[in-house]
Amino acid sequence: MESFDVVIVGAGPAGVAAAYLCHRSGLSYIMLEQGKTVFQGIASTYPEGKNVYPSKPKDNPEPFLVEELRPPDKPVAVEKYIQYVQHFVQHENLNVQTEVSFEDIKDTRDHLVVRTSKGDFNARKVVLAFGSNIPRELTVYGDAKMVATSLDDPRKYVGVRTLVIGGGNTAADVIISILKAKREAQDTQPVYWSHVAEKFDVNKETAQRLGEEILLGGNIRLLPGAIPRIGEVDEEGVDRLVIRINEFRQPDGIEIYHAMSFPMKSVIACIGYQGPLPIFDKIGVQTIACAEGVCTVAKEGDRLILLTAEYESTRKGVYVIGGAISPSFMKICGGSIQEEKHPNLIYTAINDAAHVVDSIRKKLA
Repeated sequence: MESFDVVIVGAGPAGVAAAYLCHRSGLSYIMLEQGKTVFQGIASTYPEGKNVYPSKPKDNPEPFLVEELRPPDKPVAVEKYIQYVQHFVQHENLNVQTEVSFEDIKDTRDHLVVRTSKGDFNARKVVLAFGSNIPRELTVYGDAKMVATSLDDPRKYVGVRTLVIGGGNTAADVIISILKAKREAQDTQPVYWSHVAEKFDVNKETAQRLGEEILLGGNIRLLPGAIPRIGEVDEEGVDRLVIRINEFRQPDGIEIYHAMSFPMKSVIACIGYQGPLPIFDKIGVQTIACAEGVCTVAKEGDRLILLTAEYESTRKGVYVIGGAISPSFMKICGGSIQEEKHPNLIYTAINDAAHVVDSIRKKLA
């Protein structure tokens, strides 16, 4: 059984940054990736041609702590950025093993044992750097599992009215890709964009690309404050999603509302991702359920992982970074627990890795 100072699970931005910093610091390490190559998660979830930006939270003055992995100032397509990172990993000769699935972590007297589909690895510390790649499902009455949660081929939506649900950058990226495909096919059918809130929240770059597509003839209809309510089967046997556009509640308790209905196969729900809770439960990492009126960074009932300021979990020696703890977590700070927002950005993943490796290096010195 091979032994390492650090075993890193996941080869996305957080994992690659952690591996590089371990390599640079002289720590023995191995990076394990379930996919066929590094950055497999980004390659599988980013729409083709989407630009990558060095985005960072406005209220965080900290620079990129691993400049070598910082996306360029001039936007580039995700494919080019991934290619750059893959060449970087090869050039630095980082120790990565692909197509290996993480299974469990076991304790021994003086180290941890990381169990995988391709054998066990001894580790003094473990860094869980896998992404939060489990899409949230629509919580509506009726079976909404036919609703897509990502965009595999925008050409599938040419010639049909399409509904995209979600108010952030991911939804906007999906809409841009569909609008482009429709325009190239000279399809004038609209794309409806709905969000439960009254305001759509996208960054400047994405808004600019969306505006350019609209100026080129993209047909988009905004549905702010629209709420998916029910899944039903129409008289022709087609599974449909009913979404309320607005509603009026009368004093006598009767509700009057306007609604639209879309075939579920024409709906894409970009409503975020949930962390890998089953994995956390299996390895004994504690999470806390949000209570109504108390938690302001997540919905009631959402479970947030509990971490120290150094991103160490309640399982001693096990650290969690990157998308696995986004969009928020609970931080142990000065004997108290406080909510912490954690944007799912390349910036936060890379800087998480820098802080964790620095902490590990000091503890193992």
